[in-house]
Amino acid sequence: MKSFISVAAHQSFSAAARELNTVQPAISRHIAMLEDELGVALFIRNSREVAITSAGEQLLHDAKQIIVLADKAKDQVKRAQQGQVGELNIAYLSSACLSFMADLIRSYSQLYPDVHVSLFEMTASEQIAAFNQNRIDVGFSRPLPAGIQDEFISTDIYIDKLVAVVGAHHPLAQYSQISLSQLQQQKMILFHRDEAVGLFDDTIMMCKQAGFSANIVSQPRHMQTLLTEVAAGLGVAIAPYCISKLYSQGCHFLPINDAHKSIPTQLHVKRVNYSAAVDGFVALVIANQPSIAKSMA
Repeated sequence: MKSFISVAAHQSFSAAARELNTVQPAISRHIAMLEDELGVALFIRNSREVAITSAGEQLLHDAKQIIVLADKAKDQVKRAQQGQVGELNIAYLSSACLSFMADLIRSYSQLYPDVHVSLFEMTASEQIAAFNQNRIDVGFSRPLPAGIQDEFISTDIYIDKLVAVVGAHHPLAQYSQISLSQLQQQKMILFHRDEAVGLFDDTIMMCKQAGFSANIVSQPRHMQTLLTEVAAGLGVAIAPYCISKLYSQGCHFLPINDAHKSIPTQLHVKRVNYSAAVDGFVALVIANQPSIAKSMA
């Protein structure tokens, strides 16, 4: 195409060869191959001049646009390889990530303004399903079930702790910290087991080790609902401290002096990953991990 455009501009094969820093036979070969492929004559040649045909005029109009598009395509391919263009679908637990997610995405978008970022608030179980259906590229969640951990690269972002959540008017609200045994007679609100199997089972086990079985009256599927139920006086909860970043008016968060379970928030990406956009985001998260962990302490 470049040979054709140059011959058309100069009306000369030799002049085109000089412009393109090649030899005249190469230009002639390019034009002959193009004419053979299209099945038309693009130039009328004689000993005195080279004149473009009507078919050649039509191709010239399109050829200039083709060259522009081809150069743009090459540039886009290189930028995609470097993670500068594309799409990035990120899922996150709002209760665990609300306080730092906006700043993280803003920083990424400043580095990669042509990558389209989509955010999805998903529970842990919803993220696993979305990964399986290739609907998300990155997930911020709890540790994955043992059966699928080998399929992912997982990185700790910060480690949370369990606290008791009581209503502002609850008798336990006067304490600065409590022990698990003080919850023995309480109605318990626990995050739904389907959404956090490990968290639910660990909480039940800790209560048993403290000498009682939890009296579970509610299992909400969203942490904000859990906080609302506690504030309304429907019971007390054991939950990660990070939920204090949600709307928590009417709730008190009390350290539990004999609950030592660590609650990691992790970044998950599939081990088989072909996206440079994902690689760029993961690198940014890891670079910001210390400050995120500090902000959540």
